[in-house]
Amino acid sequence: MQTDLSRKLGIEHAIFGFTPFPAVAAAISRAGGFGVLGAVRYTAPDELARDLDWMQEHVGDRPYGLDVVMPAKKVEGVTEADVEAMIPEGHREFVKETLGKYGVPELAEGEASGWRITGWMEQVARNQLDVAFDYPIKLLANALGSPPADVIKRAHDQDVLVAALAGSARHARKHAEAGIDVVVAQGYEAGGHTGEIASMVLTPEAVEAVAPLPVLAAGGIGSGQQIAAAFALGAQGVWLGSLWLTTTEADLHSRALTAKLLAAGSGDTVRSRALTGKPARQLRTEWTDAWDDQDGPGTLPMPLQGLLVADAVSRIQKYEVQALLGTPVGQIVGRMNSERSVQAVFDELTSGFERAIDRVNRVAGRD
Repeated sequence: MQTDLSRKLGIEHAIFGFTPFPAVAAAISRAGGFGVLGAVRYTAPDELARDLDWMQEHVGDRPYGLDVVMPAKKVEGVTEADVEAMIPEGHREFVKETLGKYGVPELAEGEASGWRITGWMEQVARNQLDVAFDYPIKLLANALGSPPADVIKRAHDQDVLVAALAGSARHARKHAEAGIDVVVAQGYEAGGHTGEIASMVLTPEAVEAVAPLPVLAAGGIGSGQQIAAAFALGAQGVWLGSLWLTTTEADLHSRALTAKLLAAGSGDTVRSRALTGKPARQLRTEWTDAWDDQDGPGTLPMPLQGLLVADAVSRIQKYEVQALLGTPVGQIVGRMNSERSVQAVFDELTSGFERAIDRVNRVAGRD
């Protein structure tokens, strides 16, 4: 699976794997792909440094990257406390009532929430970059559009490629105009924040919009056959995220959640604002239904919603409250029906890719 982009980065397969777990990112790179560590959960720079140290020890000489969340526009002087103060009391009461309805216990006294969305705030992301640029990362990806211009320049000064996710051809063109190097065309089927255009439509539109910049196809991809289709649509690689959640290297801290993912079908996800305030595809649960109910208070804009539900999500996860337990995941969850190592996933992807190419060659009379 070689393309101009994969050769430039020195990887064997043009498979880019996004994950919040260092062990998964390192395994992706070792398997011949390109591991991308999600940084949004790191609220303290020393935590990120610790895991990047671990990555350095476990990737060998293989390249890897980092994914941050930075708005293109800077808001000066806003602290987490300022944002917390903007949350209406009625929304806090709704969270309390919903958790009470399902008997979700409180966290122990003095126990802090393990799930915060402060990583969505620009200064937190900038602190992450101050750490990351001390490591030999080869790619910096931003999940909220193009990073600020000074961040792009800083990356380029250190020979780091910059990628940005796009949900439409218009977004892709804006990224190209901003000076990014790689567009990740993320379709409607993807886990996490998505737009409303499906991958089969979006990928060729993005390729045409930003040519000759490389485009990675994302959303609904979980087999070698789909990777071959992405290449046929003009992509120079694929960006996979959800597929790694049920690998043996992943650390979801919840057997119940892993079991829900393994049992879920492709129709068991929903795009909901319940988690962050922006539409994000995730497992459909009683929690997402409550927030999407017209009789409820409705969700708040980012980052208010993420801060509002942080403690609640931690409690749901800690006590594994089945009806409410969920996670961001794409429609490809319907294929995620067994726990396998990252290497086993790669073996299946590459063999499926080979079968797809052979099939196309036969159709084209090249066999």
